[in-house]
Amino acid sequence: MSNLIQAIRGMNDITPEDSVWWLHFETIVREWAHAYGYQNIRMPIVEKTDLFVRSIGEVTDIVEKEMYSFEDSLNGDKLTLRPEGTASCLRAVLQNNLLHQGPQRLYYSGPMFRHERPQKGRYRQFHQVGVEALGFNGPDVDAELIVMTADLWQRLGLRNIELQLNTLGTSEERAAHRAELVTYLEANAELLDEDGKRRLHSNPLRVLDTKNPQMQALVEAAPKLIDFIGDVSRQHFETLQSLLRQAGIDFVINPRLVRGLDYYNLTVFEWVTSELGAQGTVCGGGRYDGLIEMLGGKPTPACGFGMGIERLLLLMQAQGLNQPAVCVDAYIACFGDAAMGFALQAAQRLRQAGLAVQLHCGGGSFKSQMRKADASGARVAVIIGDDEVAGRQLSIKPLRGEGKQQLVALADAAAHIKHLED
Repeated sequence: MSNLIQAIRGMNDITPEDSVWWLHFETIVREWAHAYGYQNIRMPIVEKTDLFVRSIGEVTDIVEKEMYSFEDSLNGDKLTLRPEGTASCLRAVLQNNLLHQGPQRLYYSGPMFRHERPQKGRYRQFHQVGVEALGFNGPDVDAELIVMTADLWQRLGLRNIELQLNTLGTSEERAAHRAELVTYLEANAELLDEDGKRRLHSNPLRVLDTKNPQMQALVEAAPKLIDFIGDVSRQHFETLQSLLRQAGIDFVINPRLVRGLDYYNLTVFEWVTSELGAQGTVCGGGRYDGLIEMLGGKPTPACGFGMGIERLLLLMQAQGLNQPAVCVDAYIACFGDAAMGFALQAAQRLRQAGLAVQLHCGGGSFKSQMRKADASGARVAVIIGDDEVAGRQLSIKPLRGEGKQQLVALADAAAHIKHLED
């Protein structure tokens, strides 16, 4: 029986074959966030448990069943691996007084943790990109965030992602709807499944988000939040829709869209696809104007979204996008006692000129080294033997396309290789 230690179920390794997709995605995200004026922020993976209980909501599935929480053995603090990024981001903003400098546009990425049943696109350690716009009131920033996401899909080459919108109104409007909804659900309690019965009084709005097909008729006939929305909230939502139409963003209004976090108000949205089975939501967010005050700050409007990296990468592959090319410009093969010392110098000279260079190590015949040069994906092989060392020259052999092997002075080698690439 093997004594090899395995990774924890639902927490996956990302091997070089897969990481090329991640690196490609992360490069695009950095350029995209910068293009919209968003600055990077980085938070700890572990936070005090109370941060998530206060922000996400004590009766949500995340807090009740999914968080990885533990007690610090040194001081007894109750700690949690972060299950989402917004609360951590706001804690960092408040602790570091960033709002004293004015409104903030921030983005972050990294691992999140939820104790769920692992399945494709849903893992116990998963990765998100989060974007938060803090200190901006009105639907214009809501619209900008949605336009941002639509732009990212284009940059990634993705298609067939539908935008769903809803408004949750204010806390007072939700309370009026909640009372009516509870009355309706109590009158139909025999039709509720176990989750519905558990949520009936603790979080009845989540009953509307059920995926149980046997409850769909009940949900369709339930009181709709939109009917309880006042003039100010309605105007916010209508202005958002107008801005999106002017920006050429298609959307559908989904009155059952509530999101899984208690802190949302007014705008909520999700981008969904039918190409990933049950895990169809690839991005979701909205407005959370009361959360900063809830965490101890001054009342501050806020809006943001999070997107699942694993799901977006799965979608990129499902839609047949070509695997990003990750190859070196040159592979150096060397032979002879003096060759390795000169090869080290040559490799550094080429790298300093902006080329990616892989140096062969471990010896081997000329034939085996050239096989490895070809397998590396390099555009050229740089061959160094005793003659090249004596003349401080490099033999450069194109491995892709046309071209003949040429002997080039070390000082001219980088320019020669770049010319071959052009």
